[in-house]
Amino acid sequence: MKNYIIFGASKGLGDAFVKGLPEQGDHVWIVSRSRPESLDIQDGVHIHWIEADLSAPSASDKIAEGLKDSALDVLIYNVGIWEREGFSDEYDFEKDAPDEIAQIIHVNITSTILCIQKLLPNLRKSDNAKIFLIGSTAGMDNTNYTQVSFVASKFGLRGVCHSIREHVKPYDIGVTIINPGEIATQIPYEEGSEKVVTEYQGTQIPLQDIVSLVKCVMNLSKASCVKEIDIPAMRDTSA
Repeated sequence: MKNYIIFGASKGLGDAFVKGLPEQGDHVWIVSRSRPESLDIQDGVHIHWIEADLSAPSASDKIAEGLKDSALDVLIYNVGIWEREGFSDEYDFEKDAPDEIAQIIHVNITSTILCIQKLLPNLRKSDNAKIFLIGSTAGMDNTNYTQVSFVASKFGLRGVCHSIREHVKPYDIGVTIINPGEIATQIPYEEGSEKVVTEYQGTQIPLQDIVSLVKCVMNLSKASCVKEIDIPAMRDTSA
């Protein structure tokens, strides 16, 4: 049996992790602001909801209190917010508000650090713990994104990953960052990957592909160290 904590799990990729990773008897703690529909699934997986707003400074304390002394085998920080018009033709960096910039950096970077810091005691109780950070191709070199705060946060997340990995090596805890391109979150996990392949012709990634990557790495022995996985869509011209 495994114990998971999945951040941002009320919809999209996080919801896919909840549905695609655990097996019967496993325990999953879901961190989100809104109530996840997966709480209503009856498939033998024990799901616990921690209602938390990661933009609040006290969020990491609340999450740690929710887990208490439970061991953690898998931590997935699947959180990323961006500028309000960041992916529209109207986006203009010069119009970004200071409070919006601060919130993006806090949720995407600072909260990641605080939450992992608080949960390391739980992870150390596992025989083969894994930490996964979900980055973005926007955080890689030579991309054409203009969303300064979002891009900076995803670059920074890679640094967080690499530094934390060095800190937890003595405990044999694996830390991996996955940098995906555009994911077809608009097509629910249960509708399958073929629908995405057919409709988007290689310009978007099925949720199932990211779930499969995490499943592969989390089942490796603690002798293996998977540092970083870059996975743009096959026909992504920005990566």
